[in-house]
Amino acid sequence: MNVALIMERIETWRGGAETSTNRFAHCLAGRGCKVTMVTASHVASTPAVTVVPIKTSDTLRAGRTWLFVQRAGSYIREQDFDIVHSITPFPAADLYQPRGGTVPETLARNIAVRSTAVQRGLKWFGQRLSLKYQVTGRLERQLLRRRPPPWVIAISQYVSDQLSRHYQFDRARVRLIFNGVDPDRASPEQRQAHRRAIRRQLHLADDDLMVLCIAHNFKLKGVGSLIEAVARRCADRRDRTYTVIVGRDNPAPFARLVERLGLAEHIFFVGPTQRIQAFFHAADLLAHPTFYDPCSRVVLEAMAAGLPVITTRFNGAAERITDGQQGYVIDSPRDVDALADRIDRLADNAHRRACGRESIRAVESISMEDHAAAVLALYEDIVRSGELKRSPYR
Repeated sequence: MNVALIMERIETWRGGAETSTNRFAHCLAGRGCKVTMVTASHVASTPAVTVVPIKTSDTLRAGRTWLFVQRAGSYIREQDFDIVHSITPFPAADLYQPRGGTVPETLARNIAVRSTAVQRGLKWFGQRLSLKYQVTGRLERQLLRRRPPPWVIAISQYVSDQLSRHYQFDRARVRLIFNGVDPDRASPEQRQAHRRAIRRQLHLADDDLMVLCIAHNFKLKGVGSLIEAVARRCADRRDRTYTVIVGRDNPAPFARLVERLGLAEHIFFVGPTQRIQAFFHAADLLAHPTFYDPCSRVVLEAMAAGLPVITTRFNGAAERITDGQQGYVIDSPRDVDALADRIDRLADNAHRRACGRESIRAVESISMEDHAAAVLALYEDIVRSGELKRSPYR
């Protein structure tokens, strides 16, 4: 199978969608596919995956995206791919997989982050003026309202519901193939070594409760709510709960909140790291009170590592969590009391460890290899149907 994967940016430091796409591409190649990634990123090819860089300009982001789509389209028309699979909205795609969710849902959830009606109104107005969102929204509408329509892979039921709600898209053209995560292969000895090293670095004892949060957009991922929830628990200054926030966002506004609440000894901002697995092994639970995640890779990775998770219903990965079994799902990232209560529940050692064991079981069937196998089966179904030979959109 000769496959083109279209994604404007594929640098893995950008987040989970880029990391997942790169891993997926290599899993496809391992199953015998010839994989070409078409991108504006300057990333080297590997023995398994060919990267074709599409040159864009140094203009505004919206202009770069538009130019990327036009030039990627020209490249695709010159080739003979069996399947054109896009992550970026790309009107000439046979198959669309919006790993970041749909554009309208992204805009709506970014508005929801704002805490007052005035702020939400200003954000709404700003989005309407944004050339970036005008371009990406137009490209997605052009793709999803095209005739014949593309096939779409939804990485969670949450994303599938978005397609119906925002586009009234035909559910018969949507295949739910849940986001994939690789098993955690670390040995018990490696886990213990990681736990000791990270806790020694942070001056934490082995029996201190370590709450982990991993985010590259602190506001969107609910870091403010988490800090306020921790303040509820740490009202007693003898409490030995510590929160470690990993990510590359600017911590200054949140550090001021920490100081105001008197939590400087309980909350650590450690910046970005290449040692995510070590932090999973050092922690006792993951708190991810996000305003929006189509299907958080961080949550799935934490579960694979054996951590119970607290997240929100605005996260597709919450579909792998049953309350009280693998962790908890709260209705709103603004519900600080609910978040504090769920941390309290998971402070119980026996309950927390039971949830951690169930977390591993909950993601065993959704490895990235399984994900790639399901996508390849869909490719084969589409090609076998013959519909691509009759399609005029490429």
